[in-house]
Amino acid sequence: MTTQRLIPCSDAVKRLWEYLDDAISPEEQESIEKHLAFCRTCCGELEFAKELRAFLASGSAETFPPIVRERLERFVDDL
Repeated sequence: MTTQRLIPCSDAVKRLWEYLDDAISPEEQESIEKHLAFCRTCCGELEFAKELRAFLASGSAETFPPIVRERLERFVDDL
């Protein structure tokens, strides 16, 4: 039995959008899900990405609320 190491947070966060779009291999999906099972920080990033995605898809707001803009800017800066 081989033990797979968890991927680092930086890799998990870089792949979140592809993960949400189902645009990664099953192996990559599994490695991200294993990481998310243990990392509360990345779970928070995933929830933020889901909320942002829903907000953008809704098209109901002309501008971002300040908290969303701040988190989005931090997210982009960290890439």
